Amino acid sequence: MARSSTRPTSRDVAHAAGVSQAAVSLVLGDKWRGRVSEATAERVREAARELGYRPNLAARNLRLGHTRTVLLVVPALTTEFFAGVYTGAARVAADNGFGVVLYPSPEGIGPARDPFASAQAALDGVIASSMAADALTAIRGDQLPLVMLDSDPHGSLGAATVNLDITDGIRQIAEHLLGLGHRHILHLAADVPSWTFEVRARELAARLAAVPNTHVRTAPAPISIEGALAATETALTAPGPRPTAVVCDDDKLAAGAYKALHRLGLRVPDDVSVTGVDDLGLATAIDPELTTVRLDAELFGERGMQALLAVLDGREPERGDIPVHLVVRGSTAPPRAAQTPR
Repeated sequence: MARSSTRPTSRDVAHAAGVSQAAVSLVLGDKWRGRVSEATAERVREAARELGYRPNLAARNLRLGHTRTVLLVVPALTTEFFAGVYTGAARVAADNGFGVVLYPSPEGIGPARDPFASAQAALDGVIASSMAADALTAIRGDQLPLVMLDSDPHGSLGAATVNLDITDGIRQIAEHLLGLGHRHILHLAADVPSWTFEVRARELAARLAAVPNTHVRTAPAPISIEGALAATETALTAPGPRPTAVVCDDDKLAAGAYKALHRLGLRVPDDVSVTGVDDLGLATAIDPELTTVRLDAELFGERGMQALLAVLDGREPERGDIPVHLVVRGSTAPPRAAQTPR
Protein backbone atom coordinates (compact mmCIF):
# COMPACT_ATOMS: atom_id res chain seq x y z
CA MET A 1 0.00 0.00 0.00
CA ALA A 2 1.77 3.22 -1.12
CA ARG A 3 2.02 6.12 1.29
CA SER A 4 0.88 9.56 0.20
CA SER A 5 3.40 12.39 0.18
CA THR A 6 0.95 14.46 2.25
CA ARG A 7 -0.27 13.70 5.74
CA PRO A 8 -2.87 10.91 5.56
CA THR A 9 -6.41 11.59 6.71
CA SER A 10 -9.16 9.44 8.19
CA ARG A 11 -10.75 9.51 4.71
CA ASP A 12 -7.60 7.87 3.30
CA VAL A 13 -7.77 5.19 5.98
CA ALA A 14 -11.46 4.59 5.28
CA HIS A 15 -10.78 4.26 1.55
CA ALA A 16 -7.87 1.85 2.08
CA ALA A 17 -9.84 -0.32 4.52
CA GLY A 18 -13.06 -0.19 2.50
CA VAL A 19 -15.10 1.24 5.38
CA SER A 20 -16.80 4.51 6.28
CA GLN A 21 -15.05 7.38 8.06
CA ALA A 22 -17.42 6.79 10.96
CA ALA A 23 -16.07 3.25 11.29
CA VAL A 24 -12.51 4.58 11.29
CA SER A 25 -13.41 7.03 14.06
CA LEU A 26 -14.99 4.25 16.13
CA VAL A 27 -12.02 1.90 15.76
CA LEU A 28 -9.25 4.44 16.37
CA GLY A 29 -11.22 5.95 19.23
CA ASP A 30 -11.49 2.44 20.75
CA LYS A 31 -15.31 2.57 20.70
CA TRP A 32 -15.88 -0.10 18.03
CA ARG A 33 -16.90 -3.09 20.17
CA GLY A 34 -20.49 -4.07 19.44
CA ARG A 35 -20.59 -1.68 16.46
CA VAL A 36 -18.15 -3.16 13.95
CA SER A 37 -16.64 -6.63 13.68
CA GLU A 38 -13.25 -7.60 15.01
CA ALA A 39 -12.11 -8.30 11.44
CA THR A 40 -13.17 -4.81 10.32
CA ALA A 41 -11.44 -3.21 13.30
CA GLU A 42 -8.20 -5.02 12.49
CA ARG A 43 -8.48 -3.98 8.83
CA VAL A 44 -8.81 -0.33 9.89
CA ARG A 45 -5.85 -0.56 12.26
CA GLU A 46 -3.73 -2.20 9.57
CA ALA A 47 -4.63 0.50 7.04
CA ALA A 48 -3.76 3.21 9.57
CA ARG A 49 -0.39 1.59 10.25
CA GLU A 50 0.40 1.22 6.57
CA LEU A 51 -0.49 4.83 5.83
CA GLY A 52 1.25 6.18 8.92
CA TYR A 53 -2.00 7.79 10.03
CA ARG A 54 -2.22 9.38 13.47
CA PRO A 55 -5.53 10.74 14.78
CA ASN A 56 -5.62 14.49 15.38
CA LEU A 57 -5.97 14.11 19.14
CA ALA A 58 -5.56 17.81 19.73
CA ALA A 59 -8.54 18.66 17.55
CA ARG A 60 -10.62 15.90 19.07
CA ASN A 61 -9.80 16.92 22.62
CA LEU A 62 -10.45 20.59 21.92
CA ARG A 63 -13.97 19.60 20.84
CA LEU A 64 -14.29 17.78 24.16
CA GLY A 65 -12.94 20.80 26.03
CA HIS A 66 -9.71 19.23 27.35
CA THR A 67 -6.48 17.67 26.14
CA ARG A 68 -5.41 15.65 29.21
CA THR A 69 -1.94 17.10 28.74
CA VAL A 70 0.20 18.82 31.35
CA LEU A 71 3.31 20.93 30.81
CA LEU A 72 6.22 20.44 33.22
CA VAL A 73 8.48 23.51 33.19
CA VAL A 74 11.92 22.96 34.74
CA PRO A 75 15.44 24.35 34.41
CA ALA A 76 17.57 22.77 31.69
CA LEU A 77 18.26 19.14 32.62
CA THR A 78 21.82 19.69 33.81
CA THR A 79 21.41 17.18 36.66
CA GLU A 80 19.42 14.01 37.15
CA PHE A 81 17.25 15.72 39.80
CA PHE A 82 14.72 17.19 37.38
CA ALA A 83 14.76 13.99 35.34
CA GLY A 84 13.55 12.32 38.54
CA VAL A 85 10.87 14.99 38.97
CA TYR A 86 9.65 14.24 35.45
CA THR A 87 9.63 10.48 36.08
CA GLY A 88 7.47 10.86 39.17
CA ALA A 89 5.07 13.32 37.53
CA ALA A 90 4.72 11.19 34.39
CA ARG A 91 3.98 8.05 36.43
CA VAL A 92 1.07 9.67 38.28
CA ALA A 93 -0.13 11.33 35.07
CA ALA A 94 -0.19 8.01 33.20
CA ASP A 95 -2.14 6.36 36.02
CA ASN A 96 -4.79 9.06 35.55
CA GLY A 97 -4.91 9.12 31.75
CA PHE A 98 -2.77 12.25 31.33
CA GLY A 99 0.37 12.92 29.34
CA VAL A 100 3.25 15.17 30.41
CA VAL A 101 5.18 17.43 28.03
CA LEU A 102 8.61 18.24 29.44
CA TYR A 103 9.69 21.81 28.78
CA PRO A 104 13.22 22.61 30.00
CA SER A 105 14.16 26.28 29.90
CA PRO A 106 17.10 26.17 27.43
CA GLU A 107 19.38 28.51 29.35
CA GLY A 108 18.78 26.75 32.65
CA ILE A 109 16.64 29.53 34.10
CA GLY A 110 14.81 32.53 32.70
CA PRO A 111 12.59 33.05 29.64
CA ALA A 112 12.16 30.42 26.95
CA ARG A 113 10.37 30.19 23.64
CA ASP A 114 6.71 29.22 23.48
CA PRO A 115 6.55 25.49 22.55
CA PHE A 116 2.95 25.83 21.37
CA ALA A 117 1.16 28.27 19.11
CA SER A 118 -1.19 28.76 22.05
CA ALA A 119 -0.38 27.09 25.33
CA GLN A 120 -3.92 27.66 26.60
CA ALA A 121 -5.36 25.78 23.63
CA ALA A 122 -2.99 22.85 24.05
CA LEU A 123 -2.80 22.23 27.81
CA ASP A 124 -4.95 21.44 30.80
CA GLY A 125 -2.43 22.71 33.32
CA VAL A 126 1.18 23.47 34.20
CA ILE A 127 3.63 22.30 36.85
CA ALA A 128 6.63 24.63 37.13
CA SER A 129 9.78 24.89 39.19
CA SER A 130 10.35 28.35 40.61
CA MET A 131 13.85 28.17 39.07
CA ALA A 132 12.21 28.37 35.63
CA ALA A 133 9.26 30.57 36.58
CA ASP A 134 10.20 33.34 34.13
CA ALA A 135 9.37 30.97 31.28
CA LEU A 136 5.72 30.97 32.37
CA THR A 137 5.09 34.44 30.98
CA ALA A 138 6.29 33.47 27.51
CA ILE A 139 4.04 30.42 27.36
CA ARG A 140 1.13 32.09 29.20
CA GLY A 141 1.32 29.27 31.73
CA ASP A 142 0.37 31.62 34.54
CA GLN A 143 -3.10 31.86 32.96
CA LEU A 144 -3.67 28.10 33.27
CA PRO A 145 -4.25 25.88 36.31
CA LEU A 146 -0.77 26.04 37.82
CA VAL A 147 1.17 24.19 40.52
CA MET A 148 4.52 25.64 41.59
CA LEU A 149 7.41 23.51 42.83
CA ASP A 150 10.04 24.81 45.30
CA SER A 151 8.20 28.10 45.56
CA ASP A 152 7.23 30.51 48.35
CA PRO A 153 3.75 29.30 49.43
CA HIS A 154 2.87 32.83 50.53
CA GLY A 155 3.76 34.53 47.26
CA SER A 156 3.26 31.88 44.62
CA LEU A 157 1.61 32.38 41.24
CA GLY A 158 0.13 28.91 41.49
CA ALA A 159 -3.16 27.55 42.71
CA ALA A 160 -1.01 25.24 44.86
CA THR A 161 2.63 24.86 45.85
CA VAL A 162 4.59 21.67 46.54
CA ASN A 163 7.85 21.93 48.46
CA LEU A 164 10.56 19.75 49.85
CA ASP A 165 11.30 20.52 53.51
CA ILE A 166 14.55 22.21 52.58
CA THR A 167 14.51 24.27 55.79
CA ASP A 168 14.76 21.06 57.80
CA GLY A 169 17.48 19.78 55.47
CA ILE A 170 19.66 22.81 56.18
CA ARG A 171 18.88 22.47 59.90
CA GLN A 172 20.17 18.89 59.76
CA ILE A 173 23.39 19.99 58.01
CA ALA A 174 23.99 22.79 60.52
CA GLU A 175 23.39 20.54 63.53
CA HIS A 176 25.67 17.86 62.08
CA LEU A 177 28.58 20.27 61.51
CA LEU A 178 28.10 22.12 64.80
CA GLY A 179 27.95 18.79 66.60
CA LEU A 180 31.30 17.84 65.08
CA GLY A 181 32.75 21.09 66.42
CA HIS A 182 32.92 23.27 63.29
CA ARG A 183 32.72 27.01 63.95
CA HIS A 184 34.29 28.52 60.79
CA ILE A 185 32.05 27.68 57.84
CA LEU A 186 32.01 28.65 54.17
CA HIS A 187 28.59 28.69 52.48
CA LEU A 188 29.05 27.96 48.77
CA ALA A 189 25.75 29.47 47.68
CA ALA A 190 24.06 28.83 44.33
CA ASP A 191 24.08 32.12 42.42
CA VAL A 192 20.50 31.63 41.21
CA PRO A 193 17.59 33.98 42.05
CA SER A 194 15.26 31.32 43.43
CA TRP A 195 13.20 30.99 46.61
CA THR A 196 14.68 27.59 47.48
CA PHE A 197 18.21 28.99 47.58
CA GLU A 198 17.09 32.03 49.57
CA VAL A 199 15.62 29.64 52.15
CA ARG A 200 18.90 27.71 52.36
CA ALA A 201 20.95 30.85 52.98
CA ARG A 202 18.51 32.26 55.52
CA GLU A 203 18.20 29.02 57.52
CA LEU A 204 21.94 28.35 57.57
CA ALA A 205 22.69 31.89 58.77
CA ALA A 206 20.04 31.64 61.50
CA ARG A 207 21.25 28.26 62.77
CA LEU A 208 24.90 29.31 62.91
CA ALA A 209 24.14 32.71 64.45
CA ALA A 210 22.52 30.94 67.41
CA VAL A 211 25.84 29.35 68.43
CA PRO A 212 28.48 31.65 70.00
CA ASN A 213 31.83 32.12 68.23
CA THR A 214 30.52 30.66 65.00
CA HIS A 215 31.36 32.45 61.76
CA VAL A 216 29.97 31.96 58.26
CA ARG A 217 31.33 33.38 55.02
CA THR A 218 29.22 33.29 51.84
CA ALA A 219 30.67 32.71 48.38
CA PRO A 220 28.13 32.85 45.51
CA ALA A 221 28.80 30.49 42.61
CA PRO A 222 26.99 29.40 39.44
CA ILE A 223 25.78 25.79 39.61
CA SER A 224 28.71 24.33 37.73
CA ILE A 225 31.84 22.50 38.79
CA GLU A 226 34.06 25.18 37.22
CA GLY A 227 32.18 28.02 38.93
CA ALA A 228 32.28 26.26 42.29
CA LEU A 229 36.01 25.55 41.93
CA ALA A 230 36.81 29.21 41.30
CA ALA A 231 34.57 30.52 44.10
CA THR A 232 35.92 28.02 46.64
CA GLU A 233 39.55 28.69 45.73
CA THR A 234 39.04 32.45 46.09
CA ALA A 235 37.25 32.11 49.42
CA LEU A 236 39.78 29.71 50.95
CA THR A 237 42.79 31.85 50.00
CA ALA A 238 41.29 35.05 51.44
CA PRO A 239 42.87 36.54 54.61
CA GLY A 240 41.66 35.29 57.98
CA PRO A 241 40.95 31.92 59.57
CA ARG A 242 40.36 29.20 57.03
CA PRO A 243 36.88 27.64 57.12
CA THR A 244 36.88 24.10 58.46
CA ALA A 245 33.70 23.16 56.55
CA VAL A 246 32.11 24.06 53.23
CA VAL A 247 28.30 23.90 53.02
CA CYS A 248 27.26 23.61 49.37
CA ASP A 249 23.75 24.33 48.05
CA ASP A 250 24.06 21.51 45.52
CA ASP A 251 26.08 18.33 44.99
CA LYS A 252 27.59 19.74 41.80
CA LEU A 253 28.91 22.70 43.79
CA ALA A 254 30.41 20.22 46.25
CA ALA A 255 32.27 18.47 43.43
CA GLY A 256 33.77 21.83 42.44
CA ALA A 257 34.74 22.47 46.06
CA TYR A 258 36.54 19.09 46.15
CA LYS A 259 38.61 20.11 43.12
CA ALA A 260 39.51 23.46 44.68
CA LEU A 261 40.57 21.82 47.94
CA HIS A 262 42.71 19.32 46.04
CA ARG A 263 44.44 22.13 44.12
CA LEU A 264 45.19 23.89 47.42
CA GLY A 265 46.71 20.73 48.87
CA LEU A 266 43.88 20.26 51.37
CA ARG A 267 42.23 16.95 52.17
CA VAL A 268 38.54 16.12 52.65
CA PRO A 269 37.60 15.73 55.49
CA ASP A 270 40.95 15.87 57.34
CA ASP A 271 41.48 19.57 56.60
CA VAL A 272 38.03 20.69 55.43
CA SER A 273 34.63 18.97 55.63
CA VAL A 274 32.18 19.33 52.73
CA THR A 275 28.39 18.86 52.54
CA GLY A 276 25.93 19.00 49.62
CA VAL A 277 22.22 18.93 48.85
CA ASP A 278 20.36 16.55 46.45
CA ASP A 279 22.11 13.16 46.84
CA LEU A 280 22.71 12.79 43.12
CA GLY A 281 24.67 9.87 41.69
CA LEU A 282 27.63 12.24 41.81
CA ALA A 283 27.57 12.12 45.62
CA THR A 284 28.87 8.55 45.72
CA ALA A 285 31.08 8.90 42.64
CA ILE A 286 33.48 11.34 44.31
CA ASP A 287 36.01 10.29 46.95
CA PRO A 288 35.40 10.45 49.83
CA GLU A 289 31.67 9.98 49.30
CA LEU A 290 29.66 13.11 50.04
CA THR A 291 27.62 13.87 53.14
CA THR A 292 24.48 15.39 51.63
CA VAL A 293 20.75 15.96 52.08
CA ARG A 294 18.73 13.43 50.13
CA LEU A 295 15.84 14.96 48.17
CA ASP A 296 13.31 12.51 46.73
CA ALA A 297 12.97 13.91 43.21
CA GLU A 298 10.46 11.31 42.00
CA LEU A 299 8.19 11.81 45.01
CA PHE A 300 8.47 15.56 44.39
CA GLY A 301 7.21 15.05 40.83
CA GLU A 302 4.46 12.69 42.00
CA ARG A 303 3.20 15.17 44.58
CA GLY A 304 3.31 17.98 42.01
CA MET A 305 1.15 15.99 39.59
CA GLN A 306 -1.23 14.90 42.35
CA ALA A 307 -1.65 18.52 43.39
CA LEU A 308 -2.46 19.59 39.84
CA LEU A 309 -5.00 16.78 39.45
CA ALA A 310 -6.63 17.95 42.68
CA VAL A 311 -6.78 21.54 41.37
CA LEU A 312 -8.33 20.35 38.10
CA ASP A 313 -10.91 18.32 40.07
CA GLY A 314 -11.71 21.20 42.41
CA ARG A 315 -10.24 19.34 45.38
CA GLU A 316 -7.85 20.58 48.07
CA PRO A 317 -4.29 19.36 47.36
CA GLU A 318 -2.40 17.43 50.02
CA ARG A 319 -0.66 19.78 52.43
CA GLY A 320 2.73 19.49 54.09
CA ASP A 321 6.30 19.63 52.82
CA ILE A 322 8.03 16.45 51.66
CA PRO A 323 10.51 15.20 54.31
CA VAL A 324 14.23 15.16 53.52
CA HIS A 325 17.10 13.62 55.44
CA LEU A 326 20.83 13.95 55.83
CA VAL A 327 22.97 11.06 54.56
CA VAL A 328 26.26 11.11 56.46
CA ARG A 329 29.21 9.76 54.50
CA GLY A 330 32.98 10.24 54.47
CA SER A 331 33.24 13.96 53.62
CA THR A 332 32.61 15.26 57.15
CA ALA A 333 34.67 14.86 60.33
CA PRO A 334 35.62 16.94 63.40
CA PRO A 335 37.88 19.88 62.57
CA ARG A 336 41.55 19.97 63.47
CA ALA A 337 42.20 21.36 66.95
CA ALA A 338 43.80 24.58 65.73
CA GLN A 339 43.42 26.89 62.77
CA THR A 340 46.36 28.97 61.61
CA PRO A 341 45.41 32.50 60.42
CA ARG A 342 47.08 33.54 57.19
